[in-house]
This record gives sequence, C-alpha cells and structure tokens, in this order.
Amino acid sequence: MALIEAFKRLLGDTAVLTREEDLAAVTEDWRGRYRAPALCAVLPSNTEQVAAVVRLCAESGVPVLPQGGNTSLCGGATPSEQGEPPVIVLLTRMRRIRSLDPVNNTIVVDAGCVLATIQEAAAAAGRLYPVSLGAEGSCQIGGNIATNAGGTGVLRYGNTRDNVLGLEVVLPDGSIWDGLYALRKNNTGYDLKHLFIGSEGTLGIVTGAVLKLHPLPTAEAVAWLAVDNPQKALDVLGLFQASCNSRLSAFELMNAKQIALVLEQVPGRRCPVARIDTWHVLVELSDTGDAEALAATMQAVLEQALEAGMISDGVVAASEAQRKAMWLVRHSVSEANKKAGVGLTSDTAVPVSTVPAFIDQAMAGVRAIVPDLPFIIVGHMGDGNIHLIPFFTFAEWDALTDRDALAQRIRRAMNDVASALRGTFSAEHGVGRTLTSEMVRYKPYAELALMRAVKQAFDPKGLFNPGRVLPPPSPSALPSIVTSQTGD
Repeated sequence: MALIEAFKRLLGDTAVLTREEDLAAVTEDWRGRYRAPALCAVLPSNTEQVAAVVRLCAESGVPVLPQGGNTSLCGGATPSEQGEPPVIVLLTRMRRIRSLDPVNNTIVVDAGCVLATIQEAAAAAGRLYPVSLGAEGSCQIGGNIATNAGGTGVLRYGNTRDNVLGLEVVLPDGSIWDGLYALRKNNTGYDLKHLFIGSEGTLGIVTGAVLKLHPLPTAEAVAWLAVDNPQKALDVLGLFQASCNSRLSAFELMNAKQIALVLEQVPGRRCPVARIDTWHVLVELSDTGDAEALAATMQAVLEQALEAGMISDGVVAASEAQRKAMWLVRHSVSEANKKAGVGLTSDTAVPVSTVPAFIDQAMAGVRAIVPDLPFIIVGHMGDGNIHLIPFFTFAEWDALTDRDALAQRIRRAMNDVASALRGTFSAEHGVGRTLTSEMVRYKPYAELALMRAVKQAFDPKGLFNPGRVLPPPSPSALPSIVTSQTGD
C-alpha cells in the first residue's frame, strides 16, 4: 500500500508495524475485551515525524488512533470494529525529559514518557509530580493527559488537568501547536490546553507537556483502617480533614470482596488488619516537616476516631517497607480483578457527602436486575470517585446469552443513581467507546452541541479517534431523556 510505503520512507522499516503478530499488543485492550484490526502502527521519534505521519493520513483520508500505554478501561485506545482500520500512532520512542526547572517547579517531557519515569526524575530533583496510578509503571503521560487521569493523589493535588501548564500538540491537519508555556499566569485569551486535556485523542496528538511540580514530601504517615460501613469511613474522612487540612493526601476506600480478590490473585500481598470481612480505608498524610510530628498527628486522629467508634481496627505503617506494602495492596486491584473474572467497572463520582447513599442505592438498582450479584468496591473516597464493580466469574459471564445488553442495563442503573445525586458517569477513566451512549443520556443538548462544534473546528474530516467520546450526531442520538443535568 502506498501509505505504508510512505511511512517506511519517513520513519524507517522498523518503525512501521504491519504484521499481525507485531500489532497484537496494540490492537487489543489490556483486559482483552476489545480487539479490531489496524492498517498499521507507526513509531515516530519526534514531534516533526508525528506531524508528517498525520499529514500523510489526512491526505489519504485514513483514521488516526493515538495510543499511549494502552491501559484504557473504557475502550478508548484500541481500534473499533466499525469503520476503516486506523493508523495507530505510538509515542513509545518519544521518552525524553526535555528539561527540569526546580526553581520554577516545572518539568518538560515528551508525551511518551512513562509516568513513573517522570515521578523519579522529579524526586531526584527534590520535587514531586503528584499524579499516581496503579498503572504508573506502564502508562504514558500523553495518555494521562488525553484522559485527564486522576488516581490516588487527587484529594490534595488535583487530577492531571490541575498539573499541566502547557502542551505541544499535533493537530489533525498536521500542523504543530507549540503551547509549552511554563507559566502560572497567562491571561491571553482562550486557554487552549484544556481542550486537549481529556479529549482522548479526538482533537489532536499531544507530543509534549509542561508539568507542574510540587515540594517533595519529607514526611509521610500511612494507616490502614477497618470500618463497619461507608458512612463511618466518611466520618473518619471528616475528622482527618478537620485535623490535617492539606496534609491529607489520600483517602481510599475498599470493600471486603476487593481485598479478598487481591490476596487470592496477587502473590505477596497481605491485609494489614486481622479482619478481612469489613470495609477498609487507606489514609495517607504527607508534609515537608518533621516525620515524628506527622506520625503524632496521625496517631492523635486515630485515637479520636477509635474513641468515637468510627473505626474498629487500624495499623499505622512503622517503616517505609510497611508503607509500600500497604500501597501495593491498593495498586494491585486492577490486576486482581482482571485475573478473577469480569467486572463491569463504573467510574462514577458524586459529592463526597453522598458516597454512602450512592453505594447503597446503586447496589440496590443493580440487584433489581441481577439479584444477589456480588460487588467489588474500590475508590477515591476523598474526592467522591467510587468504582462500583458488579462482578461475574468467568463461567457466569460466559453463560449469559446477551452480555452487552445486560452490561448496558447494569451500568445504566449505577449511572442513573450518580446522576440523581448530581454526579458523573466518568470521573477519571474517560468516555472511550463504552460510555458514548451515556453522553446522550446525561449531557445537555447545548453541551453536546458545543462539543461537536469544537470537534468540527479541529477535525472536520472526523479522522482522529473516530467513535470515541462523542455519540453520532443523528437526531436519534438526542432523545427527550436529555435534561438540564450535567454528567461531568
């Protein structure tokens, strides 16, 4: 094919993948739920090569699919079964840390940099890049930006959007926007970077970024708590917020089913408290001050919580090894769930005060469809982002006759509850292909119209990651169920 030959002349033969065995890892999502063919995958080495690839695709009318670490949980980074097979643009060879300015507290990176590499480079300079995910050893910063990734540090530091100062982007016509501003203040019109953050590759390909750094904590205190129910976890959260303010950096909630699966499926993990059959909270304090003073603060808050009957058990990490072991349990949930069966992962967020009500009502809604269905529950309780996961064993899932329809009904039941509580159906994973129908149900007509206008302005040919984020613009895609409530 002429286009593939043009790619080879531009990038070299080894940077153009066409064989099925070479494409297997990038044409299927990491959970094995989505798989479709691609025309090829290309591995440019710099921004100019990305731009040249895009220009060739635009001239040929071939779809473009940017892909980072391929860790998407909503089918946003792999080809679709419908439409023309795309060219997958991989930024794996673009992993330079371009510069680090500890005085300005910024780091400039290629979009293919792995998140953990950025964290390590920042730490070596005495700084912190605070976005932290279970997939941080493989996910790429370009993908984090494209999905506005959240993670465990949002409570204190915000999500990816809050930690990006500037971007470099290849646009759908092959032009390059250099918006690599390392500024906290830049009031010169529209802040274009925010259009690309969370756009999931539908408006352009992020090739570089200026990220915001923070002081590296010199003291950390981590505790694992057992609580009787989510309401008591919420009470404990309020106690920590009142006592610790910005020193509270994480507050993670997990149910007994989630902990049991991690212990069963991931070797070397152990529950820090004696009782597994309860609700679990992982709480972290961090500061630049004295470690002993922070540990004393943690201990004082836990004593108050114990006296008030908010917690039934708790363990404070006594060493760095124990702290890491606790976090390993939390960061092992995706691996454990993938191995154990099929979980219909939700990505809802509701006001923090309504988290217990959301869990109760959403579980009841799902069990009205499938009685006695077990749930995995894991989430960032401190920011209201709860992953409620109805769970099937592989055998149970395989025995179902209409899996897609059932999955849609179950997700809809959970998302309806979130919407009623003024929440959202997508908090940190993105929309991808899984949730485009939810955009129709929960987004106001005017909001969808504005989003389509932006898409048309940037990508009039509709070649960038087609079928993601936005539902089809047909009249049937905007039923009367659309209300004034927003879903995000």
